[in-house]
Amino acid sequence: MTREYEWYCKNDHTVDYRIHGGMVKGRWVKDQEAHINLLTDGIYKIAWTEPTGTDVALDFVPNEHKLNGTIFFPKWIQDHPEITVCYQNDHIDLMHESREKYETYPKLVVPEFAKITYIGEAGVNNDEVIAEAPYEGMTDDIRNGNYYDEHYQIIQKEGHNYLEK
Repeated sequence: MTREYEWYCKNDHTVDYRIHGGMVKGRWVKDQEAHINLLTDGIYKIAWTEPTGTDVALDFVPNEHKLNGTIFFPKWIQDHPEITVCYQNDHIDLMHESREKYETYPKLVVPEFAKITYIGEAGVNNDEVIAEAPYEGMTDDIRNGNYYDEHYQIIQKEGHNYLEK
């Protein structure tokens, strides 16, 4: 199963992301509070707990284009991943309800090593970096320069549903 993620460090305490493959392909989130720390020169540790009860811990080594991470999915997401495949910000109550309604343990632990295939300078608090649901081919559009302009603003395409500014 191919997993591909987009991840944006929005500021010193917030991240946005989209999931392009794997069990929860199609999920996207804005303004996720996170602990973001520089461990040593060029190595960052980022960790957060989502409203779903999922815990995420990532180690970024951007200068070497490497990432190591572990995702701890509650059992309910293994059993009902489709509930989370949405723009989470519009469904926080559903995430909380599902977390309480379904089993949490045992957790599914997903350790991953990854190659970072694209790094850009989008600036701080740029709400256009993650502003629409993931679509097939989106990450290729981004890597090939067909998604953002030189100011890291989305190149608008007909038929796409963007968040209101």
